Amino acid sequence: MSRPVRVEVAVRETARLGEGPTWDPAADRLVWVDVLGSRLHTYAPADGRRTVMLTAQHVGAAKPRAGGGHVVNLRDGIGLYDPDGTFRWLLHDPVDGRRGNDAAVAPDGSLWAGTMRYDEAPGGGALTRIAPDGTATTLLPEVTVSNGTGWSPDGGLVYYVDTPTRRIEVLRTDGGHVVDRRPLATVEAGAGFPDGLTVDADGCVWVALWDGAALRRYTPDGRLDRTVPLPVRRPTACAFGGPGLRDLYVTTARTGLDRPHPLSGSLLVLPDAGQGREGHAFAG
Repeated sequence: MSRPVRVEVAVRETARLGEGPTWDPAADRLVWVDVLGSRLHTYAPADGRRTVMLTAQHVGAAKPRAGGGHVVNLRDGIGLYDPDGTFRWLLHDPVDGRRGNDAAVAPDGSLWAGTMRYDEAPGGGALTRIAPDGTATTLLPEVTVSNGTGWSPDGGLVYYVDTPTRRIEVLRTDGGHVVDRRPLATVEAGAGFPDGLTVDADGCVWVALWDGAALRRYTPDGRLDRTVPLPVRRPTACAFGGPGLRDLYVTTARTGLDRPHPLSGSLLVLPDAGQGREGHAFAG
């Protein structure tokens, strides 16, 4: 079902591949990236202040660190930026033709980081847990386009997307290993492909539909609860932020489009779209 919502422009931008919006409560600002533009963006809705930092490589995701700065999922591994902009590698693991993609911070402060091949070859990526000391544990090998990752409110379930499968999946873990994997919902052909996601305070999963020009909200039992049309063809991910975590921010892309919408590549916002939950900062 659909309901009318207001879609506004938070930041007018021409990002090639905007991705990974994340609310940083310590700084009252949104963090997001332009993957192919190698840029880390921040936006403070209270006063409109923006920053843009060029990253060392293509950047799949950037997440706040507990002590300030950011952890980044780069082409060749996981890096750390200190608050003063100093960079160092936490895990340097270059693989020819592969890059970092979406990532999320788990309740225990670890980073769950996805990878994919530039040519999107089947099975060329993985989902890996990165501990604060840089120890890496492969959670899901041989995925294709590792994307949205988020936790249920009680932390017991992980929602996950490998985009070409069209599925939003539910994972159960035990001691850092995936012990059960099942589908929550499948996006039907013609409706786009599931990309980045967030989990709201009700435990419902919001997912951006690449090539679907919409967001969807699924209940914890997999029922399609809401569809929100968007003006751009390629929304990539969503996250709650702003006062009370009531506003839903949406990153968008223009890469691969011959005639992108004027807002493609911008950061959009749906005011008062629902109730989000405070996320977690990387403990390293």
